[in-house]
Amino acid sequence: MGEARLLPYRRAVQVGTAFAFLSTLCSVAVVDAARAVDDPTVPAVSTTTAAPTAAPSTSSTTTPPTTPPPTTKPPTTKPPTTPPPAASTPTLRAGSRGPAVLRLHRRLTKLGYDVGSVNSTFSEDTLHAVRAFQKVQRLPVNGVVTARTWARLAAPAVPRPRFPRAASAIEVDLTKRVLYLTERGTVTTVFDISPGKSSTPTVRGRFRIYRRVNRWEHGTLGGLYRPNYFHNGFALHGSLSVPTYAASHGCVRLTTASMDRLWPRLSRGKTVFVYRR
Repeated sequence: MGEARLLPYRRAVQVGTAFAFLSTLCSVAVVDAARAVDDPTVPAVSTTTAAPTAAPSTSSTTTPPTTPPPTTKPPTTKPPTTPPPAASTPTLRAGSRGPAVLRLHRRLTKLGYDVGSVNSTFSEDTLHAVRAFQKVQRLPVNGVVTARTWARLAAPAVPRPRFPRAASAIEVDLTKRVLYLTERGTVTTVFDISPGKSSTPTVRGRFRIYRRVNRWEHGTLGGLYRPNYFHNGFALHGSLSVPTYAASHGCVRLTTASMDRLWPRLSRGKTVFVYRR
């Protein structure tokens, strides 16, 4: 009877004791957690589940072949081509020497002007060839090669025979004061001349060479070098004086050197045209 009365009391004590024990455990856990936060040396209890570590693969891995990237050469840019400087055009006159004179000789020879020897010296032959060129090109006739003469040498007017149907002839142009040697309608050689002055003009017309003298021939009017007579004493001949103007007594004067070069190209019976334009 008495124990039955005490039974509820004992149960109450047991329940209280159990609650007290649980409270103590919770307090200890809270304190430990606080210490772990405050003290970094205390290992914290991980509440996360670690991901499983993958086992090393035992399968063989094939490395894809390494293809080197294509090498593209940069485009080759050629430096701009600078045109060669234009040929020099120095002023040349009698007595000049050097490569420019040689170039002048070659150009005049190619154009058909009587130059004589092609060399690097501006000689008397060069002087008369330049004068003949200036006469044909209607330039000032002074025998000096200036920039203007060089320009015409580069792009000259080409002389044409007045009588192109003649197979081979001599043409004397009294206006330009030059002599043309022509072959088959083409001017092959141009010579500097001095024809008759106004008081004793050179006769005009069509003639033929009828007499040739292969030496100096002297008369009352002076010496004639290797004359080729074409009409009543009028002749083509060499002379020591061939000025730029008309100065003879009616004959056609060339330099003695020019007559030496012309002589083998003349013959008795050769046609001579003399005209004024």
